[in-house]
Amino acid sequence: MDKTILCIGAGYVGAPTMAVLADNCPEYRVIVVDINEQRIAAWNSDKLPIYEPGLDEVVKRNRNKNLFFSTDVQGGIKKAGIIFVSVNTPTKTSGRGAGKAANLQYWEQTARDIIEHSENDKIVIEKSTLPVRTAEAMHRILSANDKGLNFDIISNPEFMAEGTAVDDLQSPDRVLIGAMEDESGQRALRRIVAIYQHWIADNKIKTTNVWSSELSKLVANAMLAQRVSSINSISALCEKTDANILDVSDAIGMDSRIGAKFIKAGIGFGGSCFKKDILNLVYLCEYYGLPEVAAYWEQVVKINDYQGRRFVDNIVNRMFNNIAGKKIAVFGFAFKADTGDTRESPAITICKLLLEENAQLAIHDPQALHNAKLDLADSSGEISYCENPAEAATDAHAIVILTEWQQFKDYDYRQFYRAMKKPAFIFDGRNILDHQALYELGYNVFPLGQKARNHLDCHSY
Repeated sequence: MDKTILCIGAGYVGAPTMAVLADNCPEYRVIVVDINEQRIAAWNSDKLPIYEPGLDEVVKRNRNKNLFFSTDVQGGIKKAGIIFVSVNTPTKTSGRGAGKAANLQYWEQTARDIIEHSENDKIVIEKSTLPVRTAEAMHRILSANDKGLNFDIISNPEFMAEGTAVDDLQSPDRVLIGAMEDESGQRALRRIVAIYQHWIADNKIKTTNVWSSELSKLVANAMLAQRVSSINSISALCEKTDANILDVSDAIGMDSRIGAKFIKAGIGFGGSCFKKDILNLVYLCEYYGLPEVAAYWEQVVKINDYQGRRFVDNIVNRMFNNIAGKKIAVFGFAFKADTGDTRESPAITICKLLLEENAQLAIHDPQALHNAKLDLADSSGEISYCENPAEAATDAHAIVILTEWQQFKDYDYRQFYRAMKKPAFIFDGRNILDHQALYELGYNVFPLGQKARNHLDCHSY
């Protein structure tokens, strides 16, 4: 049992983390379980359920050797001495804290399942992002068992970014491990540290108490999202003053105290963590009587929402205050490049707002079309999903860039221009294209935070 590790939850965090762990710890037997039979079948197939550069090779190198995917949750709990909990913790939609607090029902049910099916002492590791002091509640639930079993609680939050998850797991900035401060907790801490020492240098492994570990995860995401919202707010000012957001970003990024990461203007942040974790942080601040702190962090989310609405308003205004019946080619639906994940993608809101204006959408994305169909399934309006970008652009009035896929830079925009309705527009929500070259082809180009390159008389509308 000491050499058997179980992960409950086969999603974007649990499965890649366990695949890399198995790759670096061949003497351990690593089991990933999930109640979703379709998801487990995909992990056992040639086409994995998520796209992540390098993940396919890592999984197939270890699968059915020391890495196993199963729906047998009960059996996995019985066999494992170490259990990672990586279940979904969405934002509550009803009840106290609705819209901000984390919904812990799946996490609590998992804790009760662990009690029911355990026959030996275990180390239980929080891998899901959880509110500070959740481990205390988990410890109380697990300690209430009538089997006389001991469960040590460890907080080990993930810090990987989608699109670079495998690299982040193989060579992380840090591994954070928080434990209870009693003798049993510190013994469990040493066991988990020893696992990571297989491939992580000691100076990259940070140990804390459980509460500091839990809060560090929320704050890390909040700080990164804050940088995104900060630079996006300045992009709006740049458009009013003819300043160039690229120059501003470069200038402030050269300051070693600030740095260049997460200060590129765009349509806003997405993904499963940023918004959820900030709102969770807001709720905690409100709960502990810190309304000014809560308001400060909530503004980060409000600016993010504003940026998407502002982008759509600009599309409508520039296209003569009318996009009804006009075909809009949407390039990109994933919340970032190199992933098929669309959770909280700003593209969802932007597409819905365009549909409310009765636009016709032709959506193209290298990896996210399936998820796009699911995300827009309840939306009314005319939507087509195009594997081929030329199909999306044909007869379109505008191309809208919503994801920073590298291949978007290399597309034949001359060909697209010939096939589009005129005047042809490009709205670059990620500032990844050569705007001057597009202008010279005949496009009316509208970047974020930069002066428009427009063949039309700006005062005519």
